[in-house]
Formats: sequence, structure tokens, C-alpha cells
Amino acid sequence: MTQANPAKSPKEASTPARRGGASLKPLLSLLPYVLRYRGRILAALAALIAAAGATLTVPLAVRRMIDFGFAPENAGLIDSYFGVMLAVAGLLAVASALRYYLVMTIGERVVADLRAAVFAHLVTLSPGYFDSQRTGEIASRLTADTTQIKSAFGASASLALRSLVLFVGAVAMMVITSPRLSALVLIVIPLIVLPLVAFGRMVTRRSRAAQDTLADASGYAVEALGAIRTVQSFTGENSASSRFRDAAEQSFLTARSSLKARSFLTATVIFLVFASVVTVLWTGAQDVLAGEMTAGRLSQFVLYAVFAAGALGELSQVWGEITQAAGAAGRLAEILDVKPVIAAPLNPVSFPAAEQGSIGFEGVSFAYPSRLDARVLDNVSFAIKPGERVAIVGPSGAGKSTIFHLILRFYDPLSGRIRIDGIDIRQTDPLKLRARIALVPQDVTIFAASIRDNIRLGRSGATDAEIERAGALARVDEFAHRLPEQYDTMIGERGVTLSGGQRQRIAIARAILRDVKILLLDEATSSLDAESETLVQQALEHSMEGRTSLVIAHRLATVLGADRILVMDQGRIVEEGTHASLAASGGLYARLAELQFGAVAV
Repeated sequence: MTQANPAKSPKEASTPARRGGASLKPLLSLLPYVLRYRGRILAALAALIAAAGATLTVPLAVRRMIDFGFAPENAGLIDSYFGVMLAVAGLLAVASALRYYLVMTIGERVVADLRAAVFAHLVTLSPGYFDSQRTGEIASRLTADTTQIKSAFGASASLALRSLVLFVGAVAMMVITSPRLSALVLIVIPLIVLPLVAFGRMVTRRSRAAQDTLADASGYAVEALGAIRTVQSFTGENSASSRFRDAAEQSFLTARSSLKARSFLTATVIFLVFASVVTVLWTGAQDVLAGEMTAGRLSQFVLYAVFAAGALGELSQVWGEITQAAGAAGRLAEILDVKPVIAAPLNPVSFPAAEQGSIGFEGVSFAYPSRLDARVLDNVSFAIKPGERVAIVGPSGAGKSTIFHLILRFYDPLSGRIRIDGIDIRQTDPLKLRARIALVPQDVTIFAASIRDNIRLGRSGATDAEIERAGALARVDEFAHRLPEQYDTMIGERGVTLSGGQRQRIAIARAILRDVKILLLDEATSSLDAESETLVQQALEHSMEGRTSLVIAHRLATVLGADRILVMDQGRIVEEGTHASLAASGGLYARLAELQFGAVAV
């Protein structure tokens, strides 16, 4: 007996921790997505520098006009200054528009790539991860968090880059204009930056809390709306509305706390910035009165100081957006950091080129990751030959559906080995394994798409003719041809416009379309009426020819023709044989048969 990989990995099966830190490091995880567009980034930086350069030339012209221009003999000089300033305004307008367009499109592109990457990663995670997660919260991370990042990488990033370049350029020109006054300004900068950093950390923590409470509210909304018929059938509208209102109110209160911190941060920085400007202006005015500086030079310095102060004030405002984006990036990084428990080994073993369809369980024991103390399977062993039809029966909770979960390698057993076509499934690629199996589940999943597209899930490259042939075998055409657009009719989210039997037939059509050697049928006809069941059973009989079929059934009438029946109880195989031999044995199967058939027919 071989010890398998643990059924639960803390990296995947546990709920991601919600980090409350204030670090901007999560934004570094976005660099690979940003650096894909180096050309656009360089173009945006060029436009940004051109716009900043145009802005920084204005004080130079103002200084020369004040010091040399206001005299009758210099009228032509004034005209030339204003002409140059018009040209500068044109350059500033074009460069600013180009910078805005490039930065915004980079933000949109990065977020689109990020959403696609997160979703692509999510669909690779094994079911054990989703057993402990709320789908609504994950959806919130894909939508609300990526929208927050888009805001930061779009408008906020554009404004932040512009303000940063303008601030650096203005400070440099201030130093060139008047080193003495610049020294005074540089002394007060730490007084501005320190509260910016301190309050920024608090803003990040509160922003993260706001995003978490929003995800909780979104998670409940998805659950409630997804089960709206259940909510309404139990007149739970008021209760659901009240619960969501409370969640939304908590989200608002947390967001308000974050906004208060951001508002206080903005007010503090703006006051410190402009108070320092006033102090420097007073000092400069004294220098002009003393004849140590011209009025034009002071005006030039003042304009540069205003540019620097304004840029720093804008940076303080977008800092909150950036810290919120860091929180959102951290939440998405938590998902991307999760490693799939079920994954292909480094050197996967290949299946035989020719599919056979044999299945073997060797001493398999299993417990679900969320209930490791409760064994669902206990030392289960059986072998199914290619082309054999085997039924699994037993009371609810006996472990029948778990057999299917393990064959598909949604989970790994705690101990034992499972073989498909002689290959230990832990040693091969899960995608290659699942490509050899067709499943008809008890709880059918239908997507908000057309009938054709729902059947095509069985084999993505199937032609329309192949899809309709599979639909005909599963008796889908019986109701599809009565619909306005037949197979192209949209059937609503989760197939709400169809009956349970119609959804079941679509699932059977998927399995038929897959055209593989192993069929797993989990109560495949449970939702069908008597007439449809007869028709679909005939289709299944046709589809099972030459294939290995493993059938779970509660209605024993559907498995009378099985080559062999495995009877399960409390995670063990307690009986095995044909219907006749089991009915005559007087065991569990005989009791189940008597309950369903009355006097047992042997």
C-alpha cells in the first residue's frame, strides 16, 4: 500500500490570510504585467517629460518679463515672450493628452491581463480550495479589487507621475534660482514627508479593511441571488435584504474610516506645504527689499515653489489611491500565491496511446480536507475491466460519489493507489487523466449560454453536426427543436429556463460528445420522467457499448443489467455480485431491493 500525498495542503485548502500591513510591496507583484508594455511606458515617460519641461519654462519667461520687459523700448520683446508662451501651451496640451492616453491605456491593459491571469490560476486549483472559500468573495477580488488597481494605474498613476516629475523639476529649478531660499524649503520637506508616510500606513490598513468588508457583502449577495428561488419560496426576502443591508453598512463604516484618514492626511500635507511656501515668500520679500534679489527672480522662485507645493499636495491625495491599490494587489497576490494541491509531477507518466478503460482501486482510504477525522472511504479495493459495466449502490453517505471524485483526481487519497489503464493517476498529468473520462454528475451545471455551447463543453473542438448528433442521442432535440432558436437558444444562468430533466439530458449529451472509453454516471437519469428516462436509458445503453461504465444509482431498476454491482456502506464495499446473486444473499442489497421492488425478483 502506497502512502499518497496529503489530502489537504495548507497552501491551498485554507482560507488566505488577510494581511493588514501597510507595505506597498504587493504592487511589485504587478511589475511583470506592466513591463510587458515597455514601449508604451517609454512613450508615456517621454510625453510626461515634455509636458513637465513645458510647464517649467513658464517661470523663466515671467522672470525676464518682470526684470527686462516692462518698458516701451522692450515692447517687441514682450510680444516674443507671449508668442513663446503660446507655443509652450500648445506643446503642454499635446504632451499632456498623449501622456494621459498612454498611461490610462496601460492601466486598462494591465488590469485586463491581471484579471485573466487570476481567473486562469483559479480554474487550476483543485476543488479542495473552493471547499473552504466563498465564491462571492473570490468574484469580488476579480472585480472590485482589479477595479481599484485600474484606478491607481490609470488616473492616479498619470497624476502621480506628472506630479513627481514636476516636483523634482521644480525643486531643481528652485535650487538654481536661489540656493538660500531652496535650503529653507528643503528643511521643511521632512516635516511634510514624515506625516505622509505615517498616515499612509494607517490609510492602507483601513483601505484593506474596507475592501475585505466589501468582499464579504459581495459574497453574500452572490449566494443570495444565486439561490433566489429558495429565498423567495421561504419568504426570506426581508431577511436577505436585512442581512445584506447590515453587510453594506459595515462596508460603508469601514470605508468612511479610511476616507477620514485620507482626508486628514490631505489637509495636513496641504497646510504644511503652503505654510512653508508663505514662510519662504516672506524671507524672499525681505531679500528683495534689501536689494539682494530682483523681483523677477523672486517671482520665478515663487512660481517654482508653487509648482513644487502643488505637485506635493497632489501626491498626498493620490497616495491614498496607491495604498488602496496596494491592498487590492495584496489580496490578488494571495490567490496567485496559492499552489494547486493536485498538479502534474515534474516528469509525468504518459498513458498508453490506445485507450483501454480499466479502473483499479487498491486499498484506498480518504477523508475530505475539511473533515479529516471522518473517513469517507476505508480501505476500498476493486478492479473494473475494459468494457465492463459496474454499478455502485448503497445508502446516502456511503462514499459512492467520492469514488468518482478520486477517479477524476479532484482529491488524492490518504492512502492506497488508483490506477487508470494501469497507470497510477498520481504519476500522470491530471488534464490527460480527465481527458479520458466523461462524467454525468447528479447536480448538473448549466452555464448562461446556448444549448449548443453547453453541450460543446464536452469537447471544445466539436462541430455543430457532432453536437446535434450527441443531442439527438441524449434526446435533447426533443425539446430543443421546440425552442425559437433551437440549439442556439440561450437558456439562462444555471439553465433556469429548463426543467431538471432537460438539464440532465444536456449533461448526458456532453458525455456522449466526449467519446472516451470511461463513462462515470452519477444518477444520470434521476431527474427524468418515466418516458424521458426510457429514451435516455436507450441512448446511454448505446453510448456505453464498448466502454467502461461506472454507474451510481439509488433506483436499483436502472442497474439490473450491470455486469457487476458493488454495494457500499459506511465507506466500505460490503457486497459484490450480480443483481440475482445479491438479491438472493439476504444482505444490504437485498434489503434495498425489497424496499424498492417489494418482493425481490431474483
